[in-house]
Amino acid sequence: MPQLSVPAVYVRGGTSRALVFRAQDLPEDARLRDAIILAALGSPDPNKRQLDGLGGAISSLSKVAIVAPASRPDADVDYTFGQVAIDAPIVGYRGNCGNISAAIGPFAVDEGMVATTGDTARVRIHNTNTGKIIVSDFPLQDGRAAVDGDFELPGVAGTGAPVRLSFLDPGGAVTGRLLPTGAPVERLDLPGFGAIAVSLVDAANPVVFVAADTLGLDGTERPSDLEQDAGLMKAFEDLRVAAALRMGIAADEDEARRRVRNLPQVGIVSRPATARTASGGTICADDVHITTRMISAGQPHRASPLTGAMCLAVAMRIAGTLPHGLARPSDEGRDMIIGHPSGTLPVAARVTNGPEPHAREAVVYRTSRRLMEGRVLVPRSALGRADT
Repeated sequence: MPQLSVPAVYVRGGTSRALVFRAQDLPEDARLRDAIILAALGSPDPNKRQLDGLGGAISSLSKVAIVAPASRPDADVDYTFGQVAIDAPIVGYRGNCGNISAAIGPFAVDEGMVATTGDTARVRIHNTNTGKIIVSDFPLQDGRAAVDGDFELPGVAGTGAPVRLSFLDPGGAVTGRLLPTGAPVERLDLPGFGAIAVSLVDAANPVVFVAADTLGLDGTERPSDLEQDAGLMKAFEDLRVAAALRMGIAADEDEARRRVRNLPQVGIVSRPATARTASGGTICADDVHITTRMISAGQPHRASPLTGAMCLAVAMRIAGTLPHGLARPSDEGRDMIIGHPSGTLPVAARVTNGPEPHAREAVVYRTSRRLMEGRVLVPRSALGRADT
């Protein structure tokens, strides 16, 4: 047969989509596994369209997940996230995706990997990228993950069944420390801007936070406007690379630019502001605690990467950080509302401050839906290229 047929499920998790594989259906050899993943999504594509695969040509639609039986006693399943580069033969396994995390519990139940009874399920997910536990709670219908519900997720049309995600002890997910440098504010040299103040925080995923006005922005720009400004996009990438080096995510600039393209995320933050959403609605300044625009995998995100939002919520609770200084105060234990290009996002974060702050938990709500199930076809020639 000219093509290899691999069992897979296509899912939407939050505001992202991914191909989800069971580990048993992929080769153990990492090169062959990644060759299948790249071909399935249509990468690398120098035209950045992924027309020969199932990728959606933007970072939030170019993702995979691999699910396996749990390798540790406090989990029900193992979950490995992969960010697939669009124009390069790279599958990045550094860091997690919070949106796709929302699809893992329902996937595990629907695949029969986790036994359930009653009307709700709780699945303890071990994210192998970060070594962290995510507790996923969601309703069931006839023994399978429910789809219909009244929870509205900005950026996704309609409503759905809520998935509650509790990220336990999310600090140091990639670098091993909530504040990788130990300081709530650092200064980085950014070409064209000089030495600028940033906050480097690693919770759920590492993010470099910068105040919008530092870059000459007001913080309410549309992602499409940011994307069309080549000079600004270069500044975002230069900032990401400088932060990756300072946080210890990459050993040198070449590794940061070529191999670790998705970390850290860049979080542009500003005080609560009234802004128009992508759908034409309005976010009122009084309804949010902070405003953000996030850059993920080199692209301005149309909503907010969930891990980036969780990191922002944690940063808002850490005394001395830029997000803490810009945010409208909120009582511990209460949701903090983040304003982003598609609407608002409630996130709860519990942080113990001190000489070495500790993030105890971050909680968010998403929706998820299984879109297609069956087998994805991959040219056998793609496996041959993995051996060269």
